[in-house]
Amino acid sequence: MESIRDRVAIIGMGCTKFGERWDADAMDLMVEAAYEAYQDAGVSPKDIQAAWVGTVGSFSTGQGLAEALKLDYIPITRCENACATATDAFRNACYAVAAGIYDIVLAMGVEKLKDSGASGLVTPRGPSSDVEPPTPPPAQFALAATRYAHHYGIPMDQLKRILAKIAVKNHHNGTLNPKAHFQREVTEEQVLNAPMIAWPLGLYDCCGVSDGAAAAIIVRADWAKNFRDDYVLVKGLGLAVGGKQGLLHDDYDFIHFPENIRAAQIAYQEAGVKNPRKEIDLAIVHDCFTITELILYEDLGFTERGRGPAEVEAGTFTLEGELPVNTDGGLKCFGHPIGASGIRMIYEVYKQLQGKAGPRQIKKTPRLGLTHNLGGRPGSFTGAVAIFGRRD
Repeated sequence: MESIRDRVAIIGMGCTKFGERWDADAMDLMVEAAYEAYQDAGVSPKDIQAAWVGTVGSFSTGQGLAEALKLDYIPITRCENACATATDAFRNACYAVAAGIYDIVLAMGVEKLKDSGASGLVTPRGPSSDVEPPTPPPAQFALAATRYAHHYGIPMDQLKRILAKIAVKNHHNGTLNPKAHFQREVTEEQVLNAPMIAWPLGLYDCCGVSDGAAAAIIVRADWAKNFRDDYVLVKGLGLAVGGKQGLLHDDYDFIHFPENIRAAQIAYQEAGVKNPRKEIDLAIVHDCFTITELILYEDLGFTERGRGPAEVEAGTFTLEGELPVNTDGGLKCFGHPIGASGIRMIYEVYKQLQGKAGPRQIKKTPRLGLTHNLGGRPGSFTGAVAIFGRRD
């Protein structure tokens, strides 16, 4: 099986301000993201040969992107893959360039959720037995938190304080990012005393639902130097889709998610990463809930099983730590428009690798960055991992 490693490069990216964008519809958001990407890459709309757009509920075909950007009859593919939607749109765009079909393409992710009239994530409902209990996402991940505490013998008060530290970290990073939804520092005590959503997860343990869009312009790697010196190379792409195996097994443990592990293994193999703790310089991960980020430290190989809490206490994943995680505020503070989040994560890694992340720029010079998405529920996820590197 061939690898995507160093076959394609990103030469331009754009990202809107995330938040309650009552001033803009989905088309406005795509224009905002795309024109930042065009300017960043030094290209014009007529240079784009094909496009992929990821969205879960904003529109049903590629025509939404064509209309917004006034693209001239080029092929456009709409992608939808739960919370991994934008990463999958990006992945498909990369494969088309790597295959030699196109030289320069656009990948877009967008979602407009605040005008939907519903709270939470609006997602299509798949086939069901119709006897499953109604378990919204906070309840599903609360089960992971209670099981994690039980499995490792951690008093719940102690685990809640660990989770609070993750929320405090991501809120702090979000205040350094003008495009993030939330711009507010919080304390551990505020997190611990916040209204309960699904015990033991409180308000600040849960990510926000937002509007937003992000875009990437992808070219053949051998073309990239014609556009800019600080292009970013795609090193590895992994996607793993569960088939409800966990829901069918009575020994599913809720303390590791196999889809994360499989996707990471694929991406690490493609990128040639042997020791992710030492080789990955920063990671932007799918912290839909604070417990998710804690489990991800272990699923992605950043630490040993059960050592996540100790690493949080040690500050390993802070902006100043050994392996900074969610430098832009993560889903927790940047927000989570479902179809946009994956490319928003890539935008942050792109800026960090270029040394252009401003006050949140990590201290060491990064060479490899990772993004991760997770869509679905414990027992049946879609996991996506992508790895990016500076030009050699």
